[in-house]
Amino acid sequence: MDDDTKKQSQSARPADKSKQAAIELIRQKVEAAYGHEPLLEAEAITPKIGSQPPKLSAHQHYAQQLINSGLPLREMHANWHKYYSELSDEEKHEVWQEFYQSHGQGEHYQAYAEASSRSRQAPRGAYRPRSISTTVRRQLQAAGQRPKQKLHSLVVGLGAGLIAVLIVSFGLFNERFIAPFIQPSRAISTTQLIGQSQTVSIEPKIIIPKINVEAPAIYSVTTVDENAVLNALEEGVVNFGDSARPGQNGNVVIVGHSSNNIFNKGKYKFVFVLLSRLELGDTFYLQKDGQRYTYQVYEKKIVKSDDVSVLGPRDKPATASLITCDPPGTSLNRLVVVGEQISPNPTANSAAPATTQLTTQTKTIPSNAPSLWSRFWNWLAE
Repeated sequence: MDDDTKKQSQSARPADKSKQAAIELIRQKVEAAYGHEPLLEAEAITPKIGSQPPKLSAHQHYAQQLINSGLPLREMHANWHKYYSELSDEEKHEVWQEFYQSHGQGEHYQAYAEASSRSRQAPRGAYRPRSISTTVRRQLQAAGQRPKQKLHSLVVGLGAGLIAVLIVSFGLFNERFIAPFIQPSRAISTTQLIGQSQTVSIEPKIIIPKINVEAPAIYSVTTVDENAVLNALEEGVVNFGDSARPGQNGNVVIVGHSSNNIFNKGKYKFVFVLLSRLELGDTFYLQKDGQRYTYQVYEKKIVKSDDVSVLGPRDKPATASLITCDPPGTSLNRLVVVGEQISPNPTANSAAPATTQLTTQTKTIPSNAPSLWSRFWNWLAE
């Protein structure tokens, strides 16, 4: 191929390529139409026009010679196939035209001819292909709608993802989110609800009138094992370890939850959530063995979780320390509210216990129960 021919082929316009593709398509259709010859017997049939004898074409004449030759049927068909394959495209077209003329007198051909005639006579306005401008416009409109659909899908996907994250976060960390909302009461009372003349039940309890708390007090836990303490905290507040009991001199250590995961066991997950509302001079009560002991707050402070000094004896002979996690929903620090026994007179108390276990074995003050997140993380670490 010379240079001029290469340049012409390289500079062929898209329109020329389209024409070449159309020509190739027509050629393929012609080959498909005339690739197979009509049956020999069909070609040998000639139509009758009135009383005139039929005029045979060269193809029909050859077909009738084969029919009358007496050769085997397979050999006749083989000779007809060879004859047809050597014809030019124009001659093949003539063979098929003769075939249509010979068989055009049948009922099926007549029905087809009538239908074709009606279609040719149909008005031009009956069908109009789409114009290029209409097609382009519709394609542009469809393309303009795709970004909107993608944006809608993106918004739906982000919304579903956000909802899933919120659900998982609530399940894992709800003790932090709902601590300000799930609590004994937001209505703080300044009226002391307990009178000295009231009958005291034998049930061990803690009563804090200012924050409307009344919960069971567990005095039977004599260990500082955290799991044992956490199990007991499901039933109320716990007199920790071997610290003093109400009616004894020394420091009565009472621990309770300020918050906890709502999926954990127990009904007292938020019993001390409002403990920070107590101020100096407020009172609270501990009941044990049918006796009520009244304490008046004189100290309030926040310490680290490993400051176990608050578990030992205080600067007064008979005290009670209420301890919980702070801020609610975390185990970072501990809030300690200390009250002095004012009723009955502490001079009638029994001697303080010989406390050694709390100071020698305790490394951290009890915290909230493990959250779902910490349990999941520990499960992965195992």
